[in-house]
Amino acid sequence: MTVYPLEGRKILVAGGGKNLGGLISRQAASAGADVAIHYNSEGSRPEAEATLAAVQAAGRTGTLLTGDLTDPDTVARVFDDAVAALGGLDVAVNTVGKVLRKPIAETTESEYDGMFDVNAKSAYFFIKEAGRTLHDGGKIITIVTALLAAFTDGYSTYAGGKSPVEHFTRAAAKEYAPRGISVTAIAPGPMDTPFFYGQETPERVEFHKSQAMGNQLTQIEDIAPIVSFLATDGWWITGQTIFANGGYTTR
Repeated sequence: MTVYPLEGRKILVAGGGKNLGGLISRQAASAGADVAIHYNSEGSRPEAEATLAAVQAAGRTGTLLTGDLTDPDTVARVFDDAVAALGGLDVAVNTVGKVLRKPIAETTESEYDGMFDVNAKSAYFFIKEAGRTLHDGGKIITIVTALLAAFTDGYSTYAGGKSPVEHFTRAAAKEYAPRGISVTAIAPGPMDTPFFYGQETPERVEFHKSQAMGNQLTQIEDIAPIVSFLATDGWWITGQTIFANGGYTTR
């Protein structure tokens, strides 16, 4: 039986300082992994530092990395720095995303470009650099969105920017299969984090809650264990998008 424990593994978490990424980083350390924590800007550094302290308190090696992942050279540097700091990489998790709720008729070119840079371009080069640097048998996991299976208004550039990641995932799963590297995506429902609330009215928040089991938004605690599973016992799953959203959407 093939076993892939997290104990002793090296993991990079993009957007790993707060919200879902922060929980993934902390849980990985609790399971015995060393963690490279990426954060995007100085505004999120304090939360990243708190997550680093939690990793170190768990007795694991941690390091902070920063940079704009819409720049492919920065993505390559982040991976190289993670390898140097941890002595290699086994798992790469990308939680980075940017959300915008706006009608197509009102969306500007710069907004379109910014959304696709963060949600599609950065994911593409993250998967590329993960394939370059991960050990054989590694795991690549990307967070997308349950809106990929929704028929709704307002999120054309968010869901549209995440949708190419499904094909990136499938293509990379085939290309990296000879090295035993699995590539998967997870599609949460609207998550109970600041990432979501800035785009919605209180009335729409209640509507989103009503569409999921238990009349609630997706919690980060619902998603982080799925990341752990895909990085360990779920290694045989590859090329898939897993919808984990309490029935908010399905297909």
